[in-house]
Formats: sequence, structure tokens, C-alpha cells
Amino acid sequence: MLRDIFLGFIKIHILHHASEKPVYGMWLIEELGRHGYTVSPGTLYPTLHRLERAGYLASEKRVVEGRQRRYYVITADGEAALVKARTQLLELVNEVLENR
Repeated sequence: MLRDIFLGFIKIHILHHASEKPVYGMWLIEELGRHGYTVSPGTLYPTLHRLERAGYLASEKRVVEGRQRRYYVITADGEAALVKARTQLLELVNEVLENR
């Protein structure tokens, strides 16, 4: 169950960063690592593909230093989901930490 919770947090991180600038897989793995998440490519890339199929991300291929890289950006549906997630996350944090 803890894995499912963290995967939800990771999805929020992905949407957040994709709302700031185009992102790619290895950059996300490193960025998530800075936040204490150990995410393998075998977890991250299927998550990115699911978010894209759900309409929350869009991607485009770019050639960088002779190699093809897929960049992801947030869509309007992704922005709406992120706004809702932020609202619910704030409510949850306030409730969970209320008496601490």
C-alpha cells in the first residue's frame, strides 16, 4: 500500500514539473531522487505513458546531442488535475498535521 501512496506523490511531482517546463525521464528520476524517491526507469516510464494516455501529459521527441529524447509537457487536463491535487493535498496536510 505504501508503494501506491508514493506513486501518487510521484505523479503529482511529475505534473508539477511538467507544468514548469518540458521534462524528460532521466531528469525526472534525478529530480525525484532529490526528494527522497528511488524510482527506476521500469516504474517511471510506464507512469509517464499512463499519464500521457490519460491526457494529462503530451510528449514530443527531440534530438539532443545526437540522441532522441522524449519531452513531456502538461496538458489542460493535467493542469486541472494538478490544481485539484494541490487543493486536496493541502487539505490533507492541514488535517494530518493539525495536532502535531
